[in-house]
Amino acid sequence: MKYVIGVDLGTSAVKILLVDQLGSVVQEVSKSYSLIQEKTGYSEQAPQDWVDQTVAGLSDLVQSFNGNVVDIEGISFSGQMHGLVLLDEHQEPLRHAILWNDTRTTEQCKQIYEAVGEERLLDITKNPALEGFTLPKILWVKQNEPHIYEKAASFVLPKDYVRLKLTGALHMEYSDAAGTLMLDVANKAWSSEVCEQLDIDVDLCPPLVASHAEVGTLTPEMAKATGLSVDTKVFAGGADNACGAIGSGILEEGKSLCSIGTSGVVLSYEENNDKDFGGKVHYFNHGEESAYYTMGVTLSAGYSLTWFKEVFAKEESFDELVADVHTVSPGSDGLLFTPYLVGERTPHADANIRASFIGMDSSHERKHFVRAVLEGITFSLHESIEIFRESGKTIDSIISIGGGAKNEDWLQMQADIFNAEVVKLTSEQGPGMGAAMLAAYGCGWFESLQDCSKAFVKQAKTYQPNPDRVERYQALFDVYKQVYAQTQAMNEQLVPFRK
Repeated sequence: MKYVIGVDLGTSAVKILLVDQLGSVVQEVSKSYSLIQEKTGYSEQAPQDWVDQTVAGLSDLVQSFNGNVVDIEGISFSGQMHGLVLLDEHQEPLRHAILWNDTRTTEQCKQIYEAVGEERLLDITKNPALEGFTLPKILWVKQNEPHIYEKAASFVLPKDYVRLKLTGALHMEYSDAAGTLMLDVANKAWSSEVCEQLDIDVDLCPPLVASHAEVGTLTPEMAKATGLSVDTKVFAGGADNACGAIGSGILEEGKSLCSIGTSGVVLSYEENNDKDFGGKVHYFNHGEESAYYTMGVTLSAGYSLTWFKEVFAKEESFDELVADVHTVSPGSDGLLFTPYLVGERTPHADANIRASFIGMDSSHERKHFVRAVLEGITFSLHESIEIFRESGKTIDSIISIGGGAKNEDWLQMQADIFNAEVVKLTSEQGPGMGAAMLAAYGCGWFESLQDCSKAFVKQAKTYQPNPDRVERYQALFDVYKQVYAQTQAMNEQLVPFRK
């Protein structure tokens, strides 16, 4: 039996999967690391922590592996998007990495629009200027830490830095590069126009490769540190959402994904680069070559449920918290929740909006609030589905992964609110599995990623929309959409009173 490894470099931990030729996860290791938050809005990490914990995880995996390490043929990566790792001429970090959820760059986003133009930026990068992207972070360092910027020879994203340290080879692949706001997405090349308009040397950008491209093998030092063979092939990998799509079988037109973690994502496969969503959703290169995906984001998806549990049911498990949800009628007896705990991304790129419970009365019990939270998260995700459908896309089947796939009532709720079949997978490993599949494809196990998906990705159960509940939820969704407009000005006025 042959094996591959998928490394998923997340925001809080690195998760490592050992996968065999049948698509079964043989071993799984997770190693955590911490955030560095020196000021409000700042979110950073030490790149060396990623390397140390990845190497430690690989070492643990190899030590408990019963087979021959030469049978572990390849390794590939998934990683948190957008994070800036500035490197000096010796390919060493010049400062801590600035992460995707760092919001210090509002002024730099304005500067990007002023220099490039909002419409022109969308033409080239397919995405609006948002604080989370990499380009505003580069500008922030250039303007606020010029002594550091002057030493910069290149930049990479988080998983690319780990791969660099494992192989000694500097690359970035297209799905992650699409999240920098510097890539000409349609032409798959760094945009000299964007760089020139902002006085950034395009040579700062690393060489580009495909997600399944073999970029080298482990260095002798890293082979010794991990216990892996020096001949282990290393593949470029993909952005976390691109790998999540691959690991869930989103590899052909008409397939869509709903992923509910801390944030929530609705992602849809795109064969071409010529759709125009006007910047309402993200438009990125897929991990599959010559394909794309569009994506809407809810910033506080699973986080909304976690927040509610921590405040009102700290000693209970999530299963206990949601146990009575099925006893509450759809619509939570007139109680609505908007999940804007930390602002919102799609369709409202608004850092100041905050969450609301609307329609509370004395008959509501805790179980009503819990169901309202689940419904509010799902309504927010449905706003992205609505954008896709309004653009002409057919979305009638959606694969659900993450926290939203762990509860039967929530899965049925998704089917009813989305008015689409919702599919639960037999094994849900998401981005880590997608990374492993890129390695399997790169090693030549399959003729295509689609063939790999047929072998690795299997459905467990489907949930069909109930027509009566669909109609009820459509009426409630119309009310839900009004809440943002009705509360936006009030939330702006409350900003000075926040901590």
